[in-house]
Amino acid sequence: MMDAAAIDQIRLNFNPQTIAALNFVIGLMMLGVALDLRVADFKRIFISPKAPAIGLGSQFILLPAFTFLLTMIIRPSPSMAMGMILISACPGGNLSNIMTYLARGNTAVSISMTAVSTAAAIFMTPLNLSIWGSLNPHTAPILRAVSLNPADIFKTIFIILVIPMAMGMTLAHFFPKPAGKIQKPFRIFSFVVFIAVVALALKANWQIFLQVIGLVIFVVFLHNTLAFSLGYCAGRLAGLPTQDVRAVSIEVGTQNAALGLVLILNFFAGLGGMAIIAAWWGIWHIIFGLCVSTWWSLKQPINIVEVSGE
Repeated sequence: MMDAAAIDQIRLNFNPQTIAALNFVIGLMMLGVALDLRVADFKRIFISPKAPAIGLGSQFILLPAFTFLLTMIIRPSPSMAMGMILISACPGGNLSNIMTYLARGNTAVSISMTAVSTAAAIFMTPLNLSIWGSLNPHTAPILRAVSLNPADIFKTIFIILVIPMAMGMTLAHFFPKPAGKIQKPFRIFSFVVFIAVVALALKANWQIFLQVIGLVIFVVFLHNTLAFSLGYCAGRLAGLPTQDVRAVSIEVGTQNAALGLVLILNFFAGLGGMAIIAAWWGIWHIIFGLCVSTWWSLKQPINIVEVSGE
């Protein structure tokens, strides 16, 4: 069994061309997700703001704060702790909408949160990463070592998330029929590519991953359970209908791990502990999210509230 501290010395070796290709692939994934988005999804948060606001607060305020506390309690290696903080700072993943639908949750709330959290990520992801990463005495040296500039992260997120999202929504608005035809293939493509990105990250240090898999599984299990639980508890405490609670819980629990991996490769030189955490999170949140969705699909929501379309 490898000493957890040794993970901090691992680097995933990707050349600049591969990193550029990964950035492009993530952009394509976001474009595919955006084919499902409409301006009405952004308007919905102003018309029926309570559920999306609770969800976004849980995602960008509660989750990073509680992740920081979790890293201080369980004290993983610094690079693993930094990976946890980065994942908690990422927006919701594109599979959350499907999981919410399967769970008989409020899909409209889920889509609204995905749309708004993706746009908000250009500010909130670098902000949370800088704040919580610097407050943890074990991860602060990592930020200093890479001389992290939040403006650079802002620029990267804008290029690989916001621009493709705007392109996808524009395509869907002006060319709805062609967009509708490629929507399903793009969803499949996004899922396959996501798994491929995770596989590449794990393959680079497969033997090392096998040596630390027990620790990684434990840490990611705790962290992901925390994320789902925060969304669920926040929704319940706010008195949201059951469908909305399910949507919020799933959205907060499924972070965009692919974005996290790209940021790790671009700004942290493929720091092993961070990358392994992000890669395993990408696999685990699908497994756990589908289990939760399946369980909820068997239980009829008590309060069914429909959010009217615009």
